[in-house]
Amino acid sequence: MNTCGFESLGLSEETLKIIKKRGFEEATEIQAMTIPVMLNETVDIVGKAQTGTGKTAAFGLPIIEKLEKVTKNIQCLILAPTRELAIQVAEELNSFKGKKNFSIVPIYGGQSMSDQLRRLNKNVDIIVGTPGRIIDHIKRKSLDLSKITHLVLDEADEMLNMGFQEEVEEILQHVNSSRRTLLFSATMPERIMDIAKKYMKEYKILAAQKKQLTADLTDQIYFEIPAEDKFEALCRIIDINENFYCIIFTRTKVGVDELANKLIDRGYDAEGLHGDLSQHQRERVLGKFKNKRINILVATDVAARGIDVSDLSHVINYALPQDPESYVHRIGRTGRAGKKGIAITFISPSEYKKMKFITSIAKTSIRKEQLPNASEIVKSKKSKIKNELSRIISENYHNEYIDTAKQISQGHDELEVVAALLKYLMEDELDETRYRDIRQINVDDSGGKTRLFVGLGTKDAMNPKKLVKMINNRSGIPGSKIKEVKVMDSFSFLSVPFKEAEIILRDFATGGEDGPLIQRATPLKASNPNPKKDKKKGKKPKKAN
Repeated sequence: MNTCGFESLGLSEETLKIIKKRGFEEATEIQAMTIPVMLNETVDIVGKAQTGTGKTAAFGLPIIEKLEKVTKNIQCLILAPTRELAIQVAEELNSFKGKKNFSIVPIYGGQSMSDQLRRLNKNVDIIVGTPGRIIDHIKRKSLDLSKITHLVLDEADEMLNMGFQEEVEEILQHVNSSRRTLLFSATMPERIMDIAKKYMKEYKILAAQKKQLTADLTDQIYFEIPAEDKFEALCRIIDINENFYCIIFTRTKVGVDELANKLIDRGYDAEGLHGDLSQHQRERVLGKFKNKRINILVATDVAARGIDVSDLSHVINYALPQDPESYVHRIGRTGRAGKKGIAITFISPSEYKKMKFITSIAKTSIRKEQLPNASEIVKSKKSKIKNELSRIISENYHNEYIDTAKQISQGHDELEVVAALLKYLMEDELDETRYRDIRQINVDDSGGKTRLFVGLGTKDAMNPKKLVKMINNRSGIPGSKIKEVKVMDSFSFLSVPFKEAEIILRDFATGGEDGPLIQRATPLKASNPNPKKDKKKGKKPKKAN
């Protein structure tokens, strides 16, 4: 089944606006298959799709549309195998709800139990939880699942691989028997289907095709830069590369127009391509690009589909794509016809985790590089000028200017004349000061920064400014060190450098009966994904909640 636009799936105008704001142009295969069934039918769903193909949006968008506005009951339970995935799903659902006043809470092991109890005492609509911690709350009778309308088992095969089958089946005994059940998994082993047959009513199997993602002929590099310096970094890449011929990808149509106009204003031969252009405009832009009257095309993923250009020197991800498949499609546009292409990705701190996820699913390697500095760019430009002048002389393209050259050089040293011409014609181009400084940052997996979870949200009258001030007052950490602050209904996230994170965790280690107010959002070490019995002790290792 081919992918399609979200407009054809039956979603509301409000949801379509949210999707557009998020930069999604086209539904992935599992989204296109799942959303209409969710909206128009009552059957349960077994969905098979690779990790990273947008399953959260596949079930999340229609669930948010179908939930009652506000109730005193938990309406939806989503089970996830790890705390990281639970946090990720909760964040994404929060980004989908728009103006709807839904409370979406992640519940996982490692958090303060009393803090979770405090949040569960408030009205909660959607819970995203790990099996072990959900069982803990069921036993405490702090979680009533008897009135939920939707149950989602996300990454079901991973849950079973991690040893959670007993917990999952126990949870299924405590949920509303008339709920709608959605099971999503990358693989469909027999025990997954056994759960479907045992605990689901009439169900449909929706299987997205597994696609081999490969980009063997592309040299992939990335640059770590603050979001506000991306344009400056892009200009450096363009200026230092000779015979630059490139497609630059952004996520949205607005982003295409803004970037193309900024490049044109800076003097580059660029045009934008997106879905709002008429067929005539599209053909005109593509004609100019293929004939190399422009050497830079700024485009969205959808608009670039079907462009047949075999000699691109670069593809640049100015903004990361929605999923690994789109990443591979983008970078695969270089490296065609047996030529080695270069794919460049700009990432800010907030995008690093997503980039690592995309490249791990695409099974591709990407290396970090440093941006060229101003002196390197000017040196490269001088080399280009020398080479171009040599070509013009060798091909006799200069003969019509000989008389003018004699007049200009009369009474002057020839070197002085050449130098004066360079200053007259190229002064701005060869001026190192036109390249402003770009702040160097480090967000690689050596642990340059740490993500923290805060047990306060908008329901506690919290906002980003208040959160930063609270941390500054207690720990003395300056606001400039606190980045990516996201305040949601009943919890918040922020990122700080590793050193500052340790100070904050120390200063917020005691928080009264509710436990620590601030905790790590993810553990320092990954839990064992496939626990086995300890042969010496004959016991199962403790499961990661």
